[in-house]
Amino acid sequence: MWRKASAALLLALAVGYFYGGRPELPEQILQYIGLPNFHTSSQSNRSLERAISAAWEALITLPSRRWSKVAVGVNACVDVVVSGVGLLQALAVDPGTGRDHDVLHSKEDLKETFIHYMERGAAAERFFSDKEVFQRIARAAAEYPGAKLYVGGNAALIGQKFATNPDLMVLLCGPVGPKLHQMLDEQIVVPPESLQETDEFHLILEYKAGEKWASIQAPQANRFIFSHDVSNGAMSTLETFVASLEEFQPELVVLSGFHMMEGQGRELWGERLKEAVATIGDIPKDIPIHLELASMTDKDFMNRIMQEVLPIVSSIGLNEQELLFLSQAAEGPHAALPAWKGIPEVGRVSDILFWILEQHGRTDPSSESDLTRIHFHTLAYHILATVDGYWGNQAAAVMAGARVASSQACGLQAVDISKVELKAPLEFHSSHSGPGEQLSLNPEEPVTVWHRGNITFHLSPVLVCKRPLRTVGLGDAISAEGLVYSEITSQQPF
Repeated sequence: MWRKASAALLLALAVGYFYGGRPELPEQILQYIGLPNFHTSSQSNRSLERAISAAWEALITLPSRRWSKVAVGVNACVDVVVSGVGLLQALAVDPGTGRDHDVLHSKEDLKETFIHYMERGAAAERFFSDKEVFQRIARAAAEYPGAKLYVGGNAALIGQKFATNPDLMVLLCGPVGPKLHQMLDEQIVVPPESLQETDEFHLILEYKAGEKWASIQAPQANRFIFSHDVSNGAMSTLETFVASLEEFQPELVVLSGFHMMEGQGRELWGERLKEAVATIGDIPKDIPIHLELASMTDKDFMNRIMQEVLPIVSSIGLNEQELLFLSQAAEGPHAALPAWKGIPEVGRVSDILFWILEQHGRTDPSSESDLTRIHFHTLAYHILATVDGYWGNQAAAVMAGARVASSQACGLQAVDISKVELKAPLEFHSSHSGPGEQLSLNPEEPVTVWHRGNITFHLSPVLVCKRPLRTVGLGDAISAEGLVYSEITSQQPF
């Protein structure tokens, strides 16, 4: 009787403390009544994040041989960043059901596609076919309260990230208008031939984690991008870019913008892709080429990229949406999966990365393919998969990419552990469909390494920003940082 009364009293005290804003109950009371110690659990998680952040600072080291000149091309624009829900409300469109559209033809298409991705918390990019309607939406976006203008386009964003390294000379080639030229880092060299009289504008509709629009709620922060961009869509400066390499003499070339072709229609992109592949073939074989992929919807187009472009580059960067679509387009591993649910399973991601390098990479030294490296990034973790013998310092490279994702999303120069959280799995398997090993994450040495054949995988967790300030360009910053910390170990031509 007495024990029951005591237990009831202690439970009442616990509930009163908890709901009265006093979570720091004495540990012995919590243990006595069998309630979880929320404070201790929170402290435990915080210690994991602190350990990972400290390990990054200790273990991330620059390679012995660093790049001195990097050439980046060819998509560049001005980003207009605005609240997605706010802009659509200002455009007087009503919320409804989501539906994906490969190409946007109207405000209704825009609304449905935005909702489709917002309720999934996924990033996407689309072409808006109607120039006049796009310009009206662009004007409304520029005038919307809180709208901001930034450097945009994968190539320009990667160039900007490279330019934060004072010892690195950066060439950027793309359709650079007067506003963009003014916004670029002064360290960036722009060939006069790629300057144009008007800027290309891209609209970035952002949403926050938990943000609502009628019955729709975003599970995590992300953005939806759309544009009517003809210059970037045709990769019109590619020939200028490749022609400028002879004088600039880069040690690394970074390419992006192929996804912009998709909105031009099959007939146009089919012909232009052939020309682009021939032009890239003129780049000297001893210069490694990194290709940054982005959101695509046409499986035939993705297949052509895989068959014709991947074999002539040495490295690619992509996120979870692009990785799964690539496998779906070619009926690769886990192609039947319609979409990722939550954090992509490491074993499934590993299967697809292994398949890409086995089927389209240089796992066999006699292969004609140059592809030897894939930098995969998702919200909770990153993986670098490399064919043995070509790349060095990859543990530092994958950690550097994860660190910049953690700091840049929060708008900071360094990681603040009070503003981030660990979402990566602490245990996982190296394969989902084949024989694999069970692996675990060690916060003191936060790179998990495994091998499949002659391919090595490096995984680093990301400390996810709880309240991200800006999600646009994170993938570009991740890939750029990973390349800064990478080096070539093979003397063989790519």
